[in-house]
Amino acid sequence: MEALSADDIRDVNTRYHDVAADTYDTKWGIDFGELGRSQTLAKFEKALGRPAGHHQTALEVGCGTGYFTLNLLQLGVIGRASATDISPGMLTQLETNAGRLGLSVETVAADAERLPFDDASFDLVLGHAVLHHLPDLGQAFSEFVRVLRPGGTLVFMGEPSRYGDRLARIPKRCARAIAPLWRWAITAAPARPADADGAPQATEHALESQVDIHAFAPAELVAHAERAGLEGVRCSGEELVANWFGWINRVLEASAEPQDIPWAWRQYAYRGYLILQELDRRLLEPRLPAAIFYNLMLTGRRPA
Repeated sequence: MEALSADDIRDVNTRYHDVAADTYDTKWGIDFGELGRSQTLAKFEKALGRPAGHHQTALEVGCGTGYFTLNLLQLGVIGRASATDISPGMLTQLETNAGRLGLSVETVAADAERLPFDDASFDLVLGHAVLHHLPDLGQAFSEFVRVLRPGGTLVFMGEPSRYGDRLARIPKRCARAIAPLWRWAITAAPARPADADGAPQATEHALESQVDIHAFAPAELVAHAERAGLEGVRCSGEELVANWFGWINRVLEASAEPQDIPWAWRQYAYRGYLILQELDRRLLEPRLPAAIFYNLMLTGRRPA
């Protein structure tokens, strides 16, 4: 495939996430209740390596439908929130979610490399699964630091690890191999092909392979943060066995018609993932190198 220019990458990300916005929460199991609040708080504190504290002003970059911002607002971790995304469709869905929850968020459609905020505007800049979409990471980190107040905190989570991503290919291949037998066991029909050209599902499927442009070694993320002027930079990893389990289930489920997948299977997949996530947190994450985990988390602070 011919390499895309930076402008092409931004355009593809905008179109892909606009199309994906309406079904994004359902596809990824995004929750704004007690479970969602506990999950986001656990990830946030794991990235920080300390209690969440309180951040009066916060900016989420690449906010999607608001999973982190809205849950952290509900928990009181954030006092006042702003949220940007390159996709207007995602921001519309965030506004719908915020209205349903009775929360107020300033939303701005913006490129992460050109943030429309004054210098030193926020106590916290955060993001989840966004850095790997950005064509110019150096410029993006410069912007993150510019809008942080002195002493402010940067937290990015859910970034793909290069080595962890390679390891994840093993369960994906295994799941594809056993998918026909699995569908037979649960009496599910094979998934139908994507809709005709121009339909939302087909558009999303066609663009999906073009939006993820980076996977990282921990040292690379640390270097970007330190070059931008952050101090106390820390990069850690999360999810190993939970990720393998999750990818097996996602690949199997993607091979079948959704309405044919039994409720009991979905409960098994969901609860099993939570159990293994806890195993990772307690046993593996404190002991193994960050690079082998599927997700990387980065934190640092702007010098006071």
